[in-house]
Amino acid sequence: MASRLARIRLLDEAARFASTVLSPLLTPSYSLFMALSISPKVLDTTGSRINLLIIIFGITCVMPMVTIAVLHNFKLIKDKRMIKRQDRLIPYITATIYYLGAVWYLAYTHEPRWLVMFAAGGALACLISTLINIKWKISAHMAGMGGLLALLWQLNAMDLEVISPVWMTFFILVAIGLCGLLGSARMLLKRHTLPQVLAGFANGFLCVSLMMRLFG
Repeated sequence: MASRLARIRLLDEAARFASTVLSPLLTPSYSLFMALSISPKVLDTTGSRINLLIIIFGITCVMPMVTIAVLHNFKLIKDKRMIKRQDRLIPYITATIYYLGAVWYLAYTHEPRWLVMFAAGGALACLISTLINIKWKISAHMAGMGGLLALLWQLNAMDLEVISPVWMTFFILVAIGLCGLLGSARMLLKRHTLPQVLAGFANGFLCVSLMMRLFG
């Protein structure tokens, strides 16, 4: 019995770790890092790429985290983890606004159109998550990972990668594996059901793919 409880506790901790490391607050920065490393953007100066990464990290991670903390402090949300659907509405609305800010910044600084459309796809996915969340809980974690996979997929489809096909395939397979791992973690923690996980993934993947493909 003790051994079984230890295994359950270990799985629970592993699931929490995966959920934290692959948080939707971090996946936009992971995605941008990949884009700056495997696309023609790698030819930009190191300083300009780091500066861009820091700014987008601030807009899509730091600012939403501060917002959640402020909302919790003023009792507008009950739990910072936002386990309950009702706690997610205001943070999702503000996150959508921050994503639109990231889109504006990328366009304002004349970044490549495909990169602007990647951010626009993220903003669209965030908006759709917000609307769905009014009636039904959908996985924002999986939307983030779906967007990351879509970015890699579209860079490959649009011949924008500057690495070998072997490495590109490897990165795509790793991203697919991480999507499966994260989805399993969210269900193991009972944060989402399978339909909610699949819907979140489809939301992120399709929004980013369509925006990059149609307008990038």
